[in-house]
Amino acid sequence: MGSEGEMPCALIVMGVSGSGKSTIGEALAARLGWRYEDGDAFHPQSNVAKMRAGQPLTDEDRWPWLRAIADEIDRVCQTGNQVVIACSALRRAYRDVLLHGRKDTRLIFLDGAQPLIGDRLSHRKGHFMPPGLLASQFATLEPPGADEHAVRVSIDAPAERIVDDVLNQLGLGRPEASTSHRSRT
Repeated sequence: MGSEGEMPCALIVMGVSGSGKSTIGEALAARLGWRYEDGDAFHPQSNVAKMRAGQPLTDEDRWPWLRAIADEIDRVCQTGNQVVIACSALRRAYRDVLLHGRKDTRLIFLDGAQPLIGDRLSHRKGHFMPPGLLASQFATLEPPGADEHAVRVSIDAPAERIVDDVLNQLGLGRPEASTSHRSRT
């Protein structure tokens, strides 16, 4: 739920490249009946070209991208709709731009070890983010603090179980999913 007890209008699924943001974001949106947006679609072409060339983005590259995502969250929430957006949101400063004080938007932090994610990236085809930039993503990552009220989930599980975990932590899970998840851990 939102931090004030209401249903959030937006979920930002965050983590390093290869953590499963798109997979989990799409599955969450499908389960909730919400729209899904991939934050990568909001990158200006210059950012995509840089990443394809194996160059990490600078903060100056990221600000317009983050503002475009924040604008989309604002638009969706103002119209009374809901959205799940996959966005790396690696640093607190980036999340501050995305949330800009919103209490109706929640962060979902996909937490995983670098070797597991590196293995996933090495098998991924057709994505503009090369595996060589993973180290820079982990160097940039500032996991959400307690005051950010993020849902933190391990990515070392099947996608459906991760989605169950997220929904349970948000208070939106099915009772049977909560029970079956506890019995497997």
